[in-house]
Amino acid sequence: MEEEFEDDAWNNPTRGNAPDEEAEGHEEQAENPQAVVNDCLQRFASVDYIMEPGIFAQLKRYFQAGGTPEQVINQLSANYTAVAQMANLLAEWLILAGVRVTDVQAMVENHLKDMILKTFDPKKADKIFTEEGETPGWLTEMIEHHTWRSLIYRLAEEYPECLMLNFTIKLISDAGFQSEITSISTAAQQIEVFSRVLKTAIAKFLSHPEDWQSAIEEVAKMVCHGQHTYVYSQVLIQVLSQESKGGFIMKRLSQEITKYALKNNHNVTPITMALNGSSRHPQACEALTSMLSRNTLNPADITVLYRNYSSPEPPPIDLIRNPQFLDLLVDSLFKVGVKINQEHKSKYMYLLGYAASVCETPAKKGQPKGHRTLNKDELKATIVAIEKVHAICNVSRGSSELIADISTLYSCIRFPVVGVGVIRWVENTVTEPSYFKLCTESCPLHLALLDEVACVHASLHDQILRLLVRLFESKQDELEILVQLELKKMLLDRMVNLLARGCVVPVVKYISQCCTRGDTDISLIRYFVTEVLETVTHPYSSEFVQLFLPMVENEEITGSMRGEGDNDPVSEFIVHCKAHYTTL
Repeated sequence: MEEEFEDDAWNNPTRGNAPDEEAEGHEEQAENPQAVVNDCLQRFASVDYIMEPGIFAQLKRYFQAGGTPEQVINQLSANYTAVAQMANLLAEWLILAGVRVTDVQAMVENHLKDMILKTFDPKKADKIFTEEGETPGWLTEMIEHHTWRSLIYRLAEEYPECLMLNFTIKLISDAGFQSEITSISTAAQQIEVFSRVLKTAIAKFLSHPEDWQSAIEEVAKMVCHGQHTYVYSQVLIQVLSQESKGGFIMKRLSQEITKYALKNNHNVTPITMALNGSSRHPQACEALTSMLSRNTLNPADITVLYRNYSSPEPPPIDLIRNPQFLDLLVDSLFKVGVKINQEHKSKYMYLLGYAASVCETPAKKGQPKGHRTLNKDELKATIVAIEKVHAICNVSRGSSELIADISTLYSCIRFPVVGVGVIRWVENTVTEPSYFKLCTESCPLHLALLDEVACVHASLHDQILRLLVRLFESKQDELEILVQLELKKMLLDRMVNLLARGCVVPVVKYISQCCTRGDTDISLIRYFVTEVLETVTHPYSSEFVQLFLPMVENEEITGSMRGEGDNDPVSEFIVHCKAHYTTL
C-alpha cells in the first residue's frame, strides 16, 4: 500500500492537496462576490495577463462572481503589450535581414534561459505545477528540446528541493534522456532516475573496453556521491557479480569503485566486509577489517588469517582477494627496504600465493550447500617463486649486480603475482631521483624486465604503460639535453615493445596526445613513428588508423623520411590507408 501511495504521489502531484482545494472552494463560496471581482480585475490589470496559464480559471471565477464582460475585455486589452509577439516579430525581421534561422532561435532561447535563471522562483513553480492538476502539456513539449532540458538540469542543481523540477527530471529520465543527466546530485535525488543513470554508465563501461579506465572513473564518481548511492550501487553490482555470464567483470567494477572510494578518503571497509559474506567467518573478518581500516599490515592479524587459510576448512578465497589487502601484501614483499619479521615472512608469502593461485569451485547440484572444491596445484610453486623474487627485490642492487639473478627473475615472472611484484619493485627503484643519473646502460636491466612481463602477461600492460608514461613525463633536469633525449628514446622503445605485444591503441593514443599538446620534442615523435612503421603491417584496425595516420601525414614529423616515389614506408602507409580506410 505504501508503495502504491508513493507511486501515485509521483504521477499525480496534486493528490495530497485535494482537501486543501476543497477547503479553498468553500472559502470562495463564502467570500464576498464583489471581493472576488476586485481580486480578478487586479490580476487582469497586470501586463500581458491574457498570456498567463491560469487565465481561464480566473475568468471562470470572475464570471461566477457576477463580473461583466465589458470590464474584463477592457482590462485585458488595455494591459496587453504583446511582449512575446514582439519578440516573434523581431525574430522574423532578423531572418528577413539575412540572419540564419538557427542563430535567431539560439539568440531567443539563450536570452530566455538567462531570464529564467535570474528570476526563477521554486515556490511559484511548485504552485503553478500543483494548480494544473496533472502534468502540464507545455512541460511535456518542453522536455523534447535539448535547450530546455539543459535549463532544467541547471535549475535542479540550484534548487534540489523544488518538487516541480524533481518531477521534471523524472519525466526526462522516463523519456529516455537519462544519459544527459551528468549531475550526480540531480540524479541522486530519486532512486528511479539514479538507477537509469547508473545503468547507462555501466553499459558505457561494458561497451567501451578500450577506454575502460575513464569509464570506470565515471561510474565510481557517480557511485561515491554519497553513502546511500554507494551502498545501493554496490549491493546492485554485488548481485550482478553472481551471474555466470559477465559476473567477473562486475566484480572487477565493484573492486575499482572501492579503490576509488579509498583513494578519496572514504571509509568503506565496513560496507565491503558486509557484502563479501565474511560474517560467517568472524575471526578472519575481524583480522582483515582491522588491517584494511588502518591500511597497514600487522603480524598478529596476518597470523590469524594464515591460521584460518592453512586449516582443512579455510574461509572463502574471495575474502582475501581484496585489492587493498593484496596491494598491501605486494608492497610489503616487493618494495626495497621493507622489513618483515623473519618469523612471520612465510605467512605473508603463503597468503599472497594462496590468493593468487588457489582455484575455488562452488558447490554443484547434489552437493551440500556451502561445499567448495579447492584446487591447490599451483600454490607451492607460486610461493617458491614469490620467495625467490622477494630475496632479490628486498635488497637495493644496481643493474650489474642483477645479471647473476636474471635467469631466476625470468623463470619466476611467468607467475602473474610475481609479474605484479616485479612492476612494483621496478617502479619503486626507477622513480628514485638519482636512478637515471647513476645509470650507465643504454637500457637499464630493471626496464628490460618490463619487456618480459609485457610478453607473458597481457593483463599487466596498463600498469606497465602507466609507469612508462610517468617516467617519460618526469623531469630529468640534472641530465644533459642529449642524454635526456636518449633516455626518452629508450622509453619509447619500451612503449613500442608494449605495442608489439598487443597494447596498440593505448600506446598510440598517448603519443597522439603528446603530438597534439605540442609539449614533446618533434624528433621523439618522429622516432616513435619510424619504429612503429618498421614494426606493424596491414591489415590495421580503423581506430589505429584514425590515431596514427595524422602523425604519419604531418610534414613536420615525416617530411624528412619520405623519398621521391611512393616506395618509402611513410608513403606506403599513407597510400594503403587512403585506399582502404575512411578517415575523419
